Amino acid sequence: MIILFCNDPLNEKAVDIDYENEYLTAKKLGFSVALISLEDLFSGNVRKAIRLVESIGSLEVALYRGWMMKPPYYELLYKGLLEKNIKLINSPEEYVACHYFPNSYKIIKNHTPRSFWLDINNVRESEILNILNDFEDKAIIIKDYVKSRKHEWEDACYIPDVSNKTNAKRIIENFINRQGEDLSGGLVFREFIPLKKIAVHPISGMPLAKEYRIFFLHNKLLHNFEYWDEAIYDTEDQPNLDEFIDLARGINSTFFTMDIAKTEHDKWCVIEVGDGQVSGLPDKVDLEMFYMSIKDFDGEFGEGRSIS
Repeated sequence: MIILFCNDPLNEKAVDIDYENEYLTAKKLGFSVALISLEDLFSGNVRKAIRLVESIGSLEVALYRGWMMKPPYYELLYKGLLEKNIKLINSPEEYVACHYFPNSYKIIKNHTPRSFWLDINNVRESEILNILNDFEDKAIIIKDYVKSRKHEWEDACYIPDVSNKTNAKRIIENFINRQGEDLSGGLVFREFIPLKKIAVHPISGMPLAKEYRIFFLHNKLLHNFEYWDEAIYDTEDQPNLDEFIDLARGINSTFFTMDIAKTEHDKWCVIEVGDGQVSGLPDKVDLEMFYMSIKDFDGEFGEGRSIS
């Protein structure tokens, strides 16, 4: 298996500083590693973006670890790499299945807060008001298909009472304006479910919930990590992962994550799923353990070779 990382925008032969530890760990454990340029990819020049990736003789699987990209760019990268006999672990269809929230909602619907969404082309005040009315006077959070602005909790994320349309409109407009060109897919409106709070973020003041990030590979559990580096977790209070492992069998992806959290009523719920290639690792994760687990899975499933 090949692990692909983003290069440093100012030095094409150096890895992006934020992924340096992962890059060095993967290399140390014997993975083939290569660098791609997101800047060139986002300009539409895929050949230039992957010029440092060598072509190989027989088809091999690659796993990308880096910054998020919109689905059209992922598809461009996927097709460009195929010309070099390299196949990303997730197809473009699998990438968008987890990267865009609405695509996984039907699978996690009974395990996650009630949600509605508007495609970016349908974001109009009348449509927004219709959705807000469905929530009556409940609290909700606003995000796009990929990300929220949770570190701007009170200004561009959390709406405490949607019946206050003036305040709701202010927060939604803040979110849209601050996302700007980074707004992905459309708007998602999610009922706010009070979660078990374990800390407050030291910078943004956002409440930090008892939350975990679960990685799955080939729909099997790879790892379960504490989500927040800024919080101290009660190690005696661990989630039972059985229901989430069962749920993961229905996710159309080879490598993905599932974020779960504990509610104030002591029940575990799904926050969202994401593509594993662009899902971050907490700082305290043992990177050797993480990449060795991928290596072990790689051997179990045929040395990373694709058969399709």
